[in-house]
Parts: sequence; structure tokens; C-alpha cells
Amino acid sequence: MGSTTDDFEEFARARTPQLYRTAWLLAGDRHHAEDLVQETLAKMYRSWWRMQRIENPAAYAQTVLARTFISQRRKRSWGEQPTAAVPDGVHHSGDLELRLALRDALAELAPLDRAVLVLRFFEDRSVEQVALDLGKNAGAIRTRTSRALDRLRAVLGDDVHLIAL
Repeated sequence: MGSTTDDFEEFARARTPQLYRTAWLLAGDRHHAEDLVQETLAKMYRSWWRMQRIENPAAYAQTVLARTFISQRRKRSWGEQPTAAVPDGVHHSGDLELRLALRDALAELAPLDRAVLVLRFFEDRSVEQVALDLGKNAGAIRTRTSRALDRLRAVLGDDVHLIAL
């Protein structure tokens, strides 16, 4: 992997869809997800010349994304809400009801709980990978996963059958 701007642009084009998917699951809406991806890529660009030492820049980008999300949610100024009227329509494939139920349930969780569940179950990462990504130990991630799943089940209530986590 090189350290030129062209190399970064190629990396960004290739990884943006995956980063956006993760960001949407973490943030719960399109606008915040786009902001998260943009901030993640900006952070990656600032240190791109050092990326030659990193074995897996795609995994590193996911780590930066998750930590950026958690950091943003800790700020007092967090609380922007998009308007209810969306100017353009988007066609979602799959079960829209399921997607919305999951998004709403994830929104009820604490940012770190949401990050753990998204990384573990939607990004299919191991406990050890999530622990490394979030700067926690594996035991703490296992405990947080269990508690977050319990909270998610409580939030979903009767809709728990919709999502098999």
C-alpha cells in the first residue's frame, strides 16, 4: 500500500459502502452516518502516510469509525435531530419494518452498547477484535454484549422474534 493521495482516494472509494453501513447501524440515521463516515475518512487521510505500518487499514478504519461514534456521543452538544420530512426518496431492499425496528431498538441503547452489538453481530467480529477496536478487555466486551442483548430484547418486547441475535 502506498502513501499517495491517489492511494487514499482508491481506499476511500472501496471502503465507503462498508463504513456507511456500519455508521448507519451505529448512528441510526442517514445524516449522522454520512457525517461519521466523512469524519472517519478525514482522520484516516490525516495519518495516511503512516498507514504503511498498519497491516489491515480497512479494520483500522472500522476502529476509527466506532471510536469516533462513541466520542461524539459523549459530547454535551450531541443531540441534533434530523427533520421528519425527507426531501428525496430512498428505496430500501429487504424488510423495511425489520430495519426500522432494529434501528429504533439500537437507538435506545447506550453508545458503547450499540457499538459492541454492531461490531459483534453486524460486522461479524470476534470478542477479541471488538475489545481491541474499542480499547477494552475481552471479558468486559462479553459482559457488555450480554447486558446489551438483554436491553435490546427488553426494548423490542414482543418484536424480539424479528431479530435473532
